[in-house]
Amino acid sequence: MKSRICELLNIEYPIFQGAMARISDASLAAAVSEAGGLGIIAGGTAPSEFVRAEVRKAKELTNKPFGVNIMLLSENADDIAQMVCEENVRVVTTGAGMPGKYIAMWKEHGIKVIPVVPSVAMAKRMVRSGADAVIAEGTESGGHVGELTTMVLVPQIVDAVEVPVIAAGGIADGRGVAAAFMLGADAVQVGTRFLSAFECTVHANYKQKILSARDIDTIVTGRSTGHPVRVLKNKLSRQFKELEAMNAPIEELEKLGVGALAKAVSLGDMEYGSVMAGQIAAMVCKEQSCKEIILEMMLEAEKLLHSGR
Repeated sequence: MKSRICELLNIEYPIFQGAMARISDASLAAAVSEAGGLGIIAGGTAPSEFVRAEVRKAKELTNKPFGVNIMLLSENADDIAQMVCEENVRVVTTGAGMPGKYIAMWKEHGIKVIPVVPSVAMAKRMVRSGADAVIAEGTESGGHVGELTTMVLVPQIVDAVEVPVIAAGGIADGRGVAAAFMLGADAVQVGTRFLSAFECTVHANYKQKILSARDIDTIVTGRSTGHPVRVLKNKLSRQFKELEAMNAPIEELEKLGVGALAKAVSLGDMEYGSVMAGQIAAMVCKEQSCKEIILEMMLEAEKLLHSGR
């Protein structure tokens, strides 16, 4: 299953690993790239020197292309944008903002720019700014989400832009990959499935929470703040919903979320930590290597697409 994105990025399989803050580190990204996909290191709110160290670790683990995701609302975005040029990173994905002011610099350094977009209007704007491809992310995704589902968002963006489109949100197996290709996508981005990878260094409690999730176990909090986030239900998410129902001040809601992701990822606090995960968490039922995950998904997708079923 070759596609334009494989040629553009010189990767074997059209699978991106989602940039999960505090989770998508050098270990995970390098393993995905070594397996033929595109591993992505999540910059999140980390200092640029921390991200630089992860980039250098990844280079020691693989000589294949990998990317860095830059959260543009981060106070460190300017520094990380410069660092990826200095470190000769081949791909940058972006979220939570407009990357326009960096694109010329990135292009001068041969970096492929692939923003995450939640709407057709945003996709068009990114392409006008010089994006090489776009990631159409549906609301099924874990973490920060938009409103439109993957099923309706992807074909509309495919029809609206000429660059390759990567489908994201609700994709965990070969059926999801095949469906994304039928919708016109050139690749898929997968996040939650990789939480169960052996190479993923997230806390064991987090992994077990994913592996034991049911289909109705995710919830979106923070819509009233303008920054909705999909997480697995726990005491923290219930507190968020209770405060939102009471029309609590945004400052109070934001205070509740401070440090919550670190509690889940590093400390394994599954009650008061922010356990970000997509709606497909219930489909993640086993631990595997990144290579096994990618090959299993691709083989199933090829079988479905070639059989016409």
